[in-house]
Amino acid sequence: MKYIFVTGGVVSSLGKGLTAAALGTLLENRGLKVCLQKFDPYLNVDPGTMNPYQHGEVYVLDDGTETDLDLGHYERFTHVKLTRLNNLTSGRVYLNVLERERRGGYLGKTVQVIPHITDEIQDRIREVAEVSKADVLITEIGGTTGDIEGLPFLEAIREFALEQGPANAIFLHVTLVPFIRAAGELKTKPTQQSVAKLREIGITPHILVCRCDRPLSKEVRQKISLFCNVPYEAVIEERDVEHSIYEVPLMLQRERMDELVCRLLQLATPPADMSHWQDILRRLIAPQHRVRIGVVGKYIGLQDAYKSVYEALTHGGVANDCGVEIERLEAEQIEKEGPDRLLKGLGGILVPGGFGDRGIEGKIAAVRYAREHRIPFLGLCLGMQMATIEFGRHVLGLAGAHSTEFDKTTPHPVIALMEEQKGLTELGGTMRLGAQEVQLKVGSRAARLYGAFVVHERHRHRYEFNNAYRDRYEAAGFLITGTSHHGELVELIELADHPFFVACQFHPEFQSKPDAAHPLFRGFIAAARQYQSGRGP
Repeated sequence: MKYIFVTGGVVSSLGKGLTAAALGTLLENRGLKVCLQKFDPYLNVDPGTMNPYQHGEVYVLDDGTETDLDLGHYERFTHVKLTRLNNLTSGRVYLNVLERERRGGYLGKTVQVIPHITDEIQDRIREVAEVSKADVLITEIGGTTGDIEGLPFLEAIREFALEQGPANAIFLHVTLVPFIRAAGELKTKPTQQSVAKLREIGITPHILVCRCDRPLSKEVRQKISLFCNVPYEAVIEERDVEHSIYEVPLMLQRERMDELVCRLLQLATPPADMSHWQDILRRLIAPQHRVRIGVVGKYIGLQDAYKSVYEALTHGGVANDCGVEIERLEAEQIEKEGPDRLLKGLGGILVPGGFGDRGIEGKIAAVRYAREHRIPFLGLCLGMQMATIEFGRHVLGLAGAHSTEFDKTTPHPVIALMEEQKGLTELGGTMRLGAQEVQLKVGSRAARLYGAFVVHERHRHRYEFNNAYRDRYEAAGFLITGTSHHGELVELIELADHPFFVACQFHPEFQSKPDAAHPLFRGFIAAARQYQSGRGP
């Protein structure tokens, strides 16, 4: 087993996760089996209860684990299937250690950060290594070098790497080389300071990945090499991408980073064949068609809040050789201004998931606009619930129809709390989570898109379609074309008299990849392209 530890310095949001994922892609295409994991220094046990504006998207795994959004990058860029073992927070580490202490697991010893916390972290590395049976394990350390909460993780990987030996474990440090406009030059001092801070902890990086918005000159690379004590060839340029994050693997390949990693870890592998990745980029940069998709959400102000949704739309575009221009629309703005001006001219409308009543009426208005104007529509999780409420109010005439999440006294609770959710007091990890079997109706649009009648999709919700209204809805053309394996829970709906109106209770965006678009997104973009071209789906 070989180990790569990815750290970051200077500022957060430099793209450590994307760098780790891109490196995983390159190593996979060299014939190696790769696994990735993320260590997050925050004290939350997991991100499941965190505000999207604080943390961004909560990414859900097959086993129901609520994780950091970087794990989405890992699964999109590689073939790895991740589990609860692949994301670890400080909160989980301390909780495990303290629970063990309460059970007498430390035999009365004083419990300390070193060795007990650091040992717990190292145990997770070993567990993932053992379970994955991978050739290379890439571990990303969240946060920024120098943050006090990240120190136990850095100490743990320092000790672990020392134990493994220099040919089996390397450190890759992502840092910032900013351009100072007033001086007219790139500055290396932030990188020097970040590496110095890392070396104080006892870690000397083998490779520096330098985030920058313009090329690193030979002189700048030499300076970084000299003052950071890394070889010249190990100073890797990672510039801001022009078109898509899927350019990053090819950029790093041009810098020969994967070749350097294999040499440091003494891995004899052929060069990575990235021809399929180049085809993906061609479709992204010079597509044959273009379409505008409106995403009506409540967390639109933060790019990362709907990260997987945006990426899945891009994947749907790749599958259709179609460039996707995403219009990010605030649901509250639609409430204020109405849908006519904001939604006019779109090829498709998507309403994603979310929690809380802010912007709900704007989402319902967007659904109504898509239904009445026969615009291709895709609803995800809360988006399906909004479609149910809208249809109840404006087609079935159920005045005041709503979800009990937002109106506990509604006369028509067409969306209600799941039975098993009643009485729960803890919020973290208690929703219907993870991959569940979905049975698709023979002859349905969904079944045709999937090319299957039984699929498994990832869930994250507490409320569901109220079966008391099921017959009334279906009689009016609101078709239930996907259910849970026992037929009780409504999983997917379609409208009988609409060119493309599909909504699901699950989150298909979590299983979409650039070279394997999710069937619902592939079909949605195809319908939107046809609609926008004036030919209709």
